[in-house]
Amino acid sequence: MSNLEREIEDWKVLRKDIDDLLGLVELTESEGEDAMIAELQKNYDSLTSKLSKLEIEMIFSGENDTHDAFLNIHPGAGGTESQDWGDMLLRMYMRWAELNGFKAELVDYEPGEGAGLKDATIYFKGKHAYGYLQAENGIHRLVRLSPFNANNKRQTSFCAVSVIPEVDDEIKIEVKDDDIRIDTFRASGAGGQHVNKTSSAIRITHFPTGIVVTCQNERSQFQNKDLAMKVLRSRIYDYERDKRDREEASKMPERKSIEWGNQIRSYVFQPYTLVKDHRTDIEKGNIQAVMDGEIQDFIVGYLKSIKMKNT
Repeated sequence: MSNLEREIEDWKVLRKDIDDLLGLVELTESEGEDAMIAELQKNYDSLTSKLSKLEIEMIFSGENDTHDAFLNIHPGAGGTESQDWGDMLLRMYMRWAELNGFKAELVDYEPGEGAGLKDATIYFKGKHAYGYLQAENGIHRLVRLSPFNANNKRQTSFCAVSVIPEVDDEIKIEVKDDDIRIDTFRASGAGGQHVNKTSSAIRITHFPTGIVVTCQNERSQFQNKDLAMKVLRSRIYDYERDKRDREEASKMPERKSIEWGNQIRSYVFQPYTLVKDHRTDIEKGNIQAVMDGEIQDFIVGYLKSIKMKNT
């Protein structure tokens, strides 16, 4: 109910802004000053941007689309090269959050051997966080001249990105004390002098499903435990939902191996620069802009294609 009321209010505000813009158009036609024309163009661009965003949000109809989200990055085979690719993706998603008004919190970060990461989880908060980020579920492929190769040879690397919604408080996921083991350890990621001085990091193992969750971002053991339990509940929910879907001849795409042929998107740095989404054929030549977080066109393009298939 509250989500619908907010959506309706957004359209009401847009309608008022359009009426104000029409008034400015009439005034500009009579006055004709350059400054007023520039202001009119600025307001028009702002309104078309708001309209585009609202039209995109009309796509969201899934039960979890309005929820916050947890995004996990896991490198495939390839050692340092793929682990470094994981770090690049982590930065890309953090920058995407900044550009699109989402709050992104690094929940867990396991550094790689020498460079990059072995595993990382980001907690995204904001309107339709899961609705947008579900488009990133899949294998991401990198092609570049490897800085870790003595001969500077071209190399291909893969990372798996998985996105799950945060479980709504109204959805009851029971986690029995006897079903979990909670371990504490010293954090290994960034964090200044506090890191490695206290055993504030938390690892929770859920025996029935085999799910293991770690959290080492917060400064206190209590905060890490609370956030780790949120991630665990969301992963159990996703596990049970996936199990139910498999039993009912799931319509969800099967999980793919982290290797050639299964990628949803390719990022090519050499011998040319190109980012291509293989599900929609959307391409961008400015690869640096993409790595700086400008992936919204890929996300929206995929969501629109899914919407068209379902209508």
